[in-house]
Amino acid sequence: MGYVRGVNASSEASASGASGVVGVANGPADAEGTFVPGRIVLLTTSHRVAPGLLSWPAWQVLRTADRVLCADGAHPQLPYLRDAGTAVEETSPTAEELVAACADGRTVVVVATGEGEPALTDGLARLAGSGRVSMPELELLPASYDLPGARLLDLVQVMDRIRAECPWSSQQTHKGLAKYAVEESYELVEAIEAGDRDELREELGDVLLQVVFHARIAEEDEESPFSVDDVAGTIVAKLIHRHPHVFGDATATTPEEVRKQWLRMKAVEKRRESVTDGVPLHQPGLALAAKLAARARTAGLDVPLPTAEGSGAEGGIGVEGIGYELLALAARAEAEGVDPEAALRAAARAYRDAIRATEGVVG
Repeated sequence: MGYVRGVNASSEASASGASGVVGVANGPADAEGTFVPGRIVLLTTSHRVAPGLLSWPAWQVLRTADRVLCADGAHPQLPYLRDAGTAVEETSPTAEELVAACADGRTVVVVATGEGEPALTDGLARLAGSGRVSMPELELLPASYDLPGARLLDLVQVMDRIRAECPWSSQQTHKGLAKYAVEESYELVEAIEAGDRDELREELGDVLLQVVFHARIAEEDEESPFSVDDVAGTIVAKLIHRHPHVFGDATATTPEEVRKQWLRMKAVEKRRESVTDGVPLHQPGLALAAKLAARARTAGLDVPLPTAEGSGAEGGIGVEGIGYELLALAARAEAEGVDPEAALRAAARAYRDAIRATEGVVG
């Protein structure tokens, strides 16, 4: 996966204090008997940032260090460090050897590997805790930081490998995965309505996985392939275009104005003849009814709701009659700013609780 643990450690260190010092003690004595502390610098980098793009403090310590060590000869930073004139020794010292290398006040930089050097740092912690060794200054220095959204690169990389190596994932198609997109969406809605933050974070990840999975499958299409970058590029362009009040000179001061502007631009883009074009008819019935009512209201269309009497149904009896009653309720809910699907789910949960109480089921 790359240089992950070292990056996390560097982030924690930078948040805990200015220098990232985790332990300081006296070093060896000079000719006059004064202790001269050496210095160990654990340099961490992010694999999500191009190699060689290091912070200025990192370049300073690399250029002034007495020795620069790295246990991984294939570390992506090494070619760039050597191009910059930094001599890097490919070695994996023990904690004792590293402390000894700092004798006489020398500075030794350890370029952390992907695992963040846990064995080395644990060994240094044991030495410092023993009280029997004069420890050099220990510093954790982040050489590069992740940008917001950088972990999405990890997801893309993991999905690539799963698609290539997993017997189940490698056989999936857009159609085969469609049902999971629906299921994960409903689970996300449930987490939102339950107010469970941990569950919300997990379900958002599951929905995101569906997007990345479908994009990965799309790369293999022989006639019209596209990648997750194409997906992201398309939505970025769409968001910028449909938010001229943010990225352009247009003005929209209320949510309703934004909504109307969005629908107008969408109609032009899609060249739709009706405000109902583009409304998915296979979504749940109440949501469909509310969506149609919202489209008509936003467009300023005064369209009377159809009734059972007008359709020939007798007194609202039967499937059609009940359907028209539900349509009227959904339209009323939408007009009052209520999501009819969410309202019905809340009522259904209350009914479920009542059933369980009658059954004597606790919890």
